[in-house]
Amino acid sequence: MLTVHHLENSRSQRVLWLLEELGVAYDVKRYERDRKTMLAPASLKAVHPLGKSPVIADGAHTIAETGAIVEYILETYGQGRLVPPAGGEDRRRFTYWLHFAEGSAMPPLVMTLLFTEVPKRTPFFLRPVANAIGNAVKTSYLGPTIAAQLDMMEAELGRGGWFAGAEFTAADVMMSFPVEAAASRMGLGGRNLLSAWLATIYARPAYQAALSRGGPYAFA
Repeated sequence: MLTVHHLENSRSQRVLWLLEELGVAYDVKRYERDRKTMLAPASLKAVHPLGKSPVIADGAHTIAETGAIVEYILETYGQGRLVPPAGGEDRRRFTYWLHFAEGSAMPPLVMTLLFTEVPKRTPFFLRPVANAIGNAVKTSYLGPTIAAQLDMMEAELGRGGWFAGAEFTAADVMMSFPVEAAASRMGLGGRNLLSAWLATIYARPAYQAALSRGGPYAFA
């Protein structure tokens, strides 16, 4: 049976959700973050050399990286579900947003978190300098970048209600984490379509079932 190595409050929540949407049987092995560093525990390195989540084990296969895991699950268990038909515009949009989630959306969000948290752990006498540098980077680059991305997401939802047209797909599953992270850390800035989209996915039975399997999830 497929096993999800699931780290609390992490990208792996999407993997549980996708499996619930597809009705795939799976086991969950939960991991808790180090309470001081908030990093994944060292025990995950026994599963994958980088020691990060998500990782799935399915028979002889061990697969890391959320996008790769989602593609594997769709190819192995999806039977054509949650993917638009090949060759159409919706399929091209699906592929774009499937990769945008981690390739473009998450890096500035992670950088914003780092530039917020690192100054707090800097020696007291250096903290003003660290705060000044962090605020400058966030104001001049990260903030505008994230705002532009959120505007593009809002416009995309205005085209059909979902991230790849008029139907819910695995692209929406992939996009959930960056949108949740943005909403949690800085708010969505009155972008009503993104807010409504979040409310809609939270109400999906499969999303709720994934929360039950995965345990506490701070972003929901």
